[in-house]
Amino acid sequence: MHLINNIPKSIRPIIGRVAQVFAPTKVKHLAGLHYWESRWEQEGGVFENSFYERLMLGMASETDASFLQGKIVADFGCGPRGSLCWAHNAKLRIGIDVLSEKYTRFNISSHDMCYVCSTEKHIPLPSNYVDILFTLNALDHVSDFEKMCGEIFRIIAKGGEFIASFNLGGSPTFTEPQLLTEERIKKSLLNRLQLTSYRLAPKGPERDLYHYFFEKSNMPCTKPQLLWIRGKKSAN
Repeated sequence: MHLINNIPKSIRPIIGRVAQVFAPTKVKHLAGLHYWESRWEQEGGVFENSFYERLMLGMASETDASFLQGKIVADFGCGPRGSLCWAHNAKLRIGIDVLSEKYTRFNISSHDMCYVCSTEKHIPLPSNYVDILFTLNALDHVSDFEKMCGEIFRIIAKGGEFIASFNLGGSPTFTEPQLLTEERIKKSLLNRLQLTSYRLAPKGPERDLYHYFFEKSNMPCTKPQLLWIRGKKSAN
């Protein structure tokens, strides 16, 4: 397990504060990896991923995966669960994550996907390459939101699509340092796209975070919220 488990609990907060000052990105990555190690242990060494199909089709406002036929499909900030394993008719499925090199311990080789290790500010894919790019509440984790938005726009093919979920509001944390608002997302990314879908809903309970995108009745007027968008990059 992660080295943090070998550090006495009484001094972990002190070490954490010092590390955040001198090596914030490294500590953020270690915290992210520790989260996945904990989940791996809790789930008995097998990550569940069947829920991604309903969720990602919901984000895209699609009833089936036919819109992915023959397309290069990617997921930015994918994690190690195999988020695109359901997209069988895609030409190529790419998981993009800053921790991809570390995810090999979670048996990602069993996924019919290609995992790419991205830095905090550069995605190592050609420009105008990805036909459909998903991202699921990942952009509040990056160190430079505006730079990463530029990279996302760069790798999407001309005429390609961006399908995303964003956490809005709330207080920034060490692992989620970006405070995202509708205005900031529009300015840095959405103004470059031709939007075909724009939906807001309050966050659901922890075990059903996206509940109010699927169940419209009795939707509370509360914050923080989630934003789901689908947009197209100009073909010119």
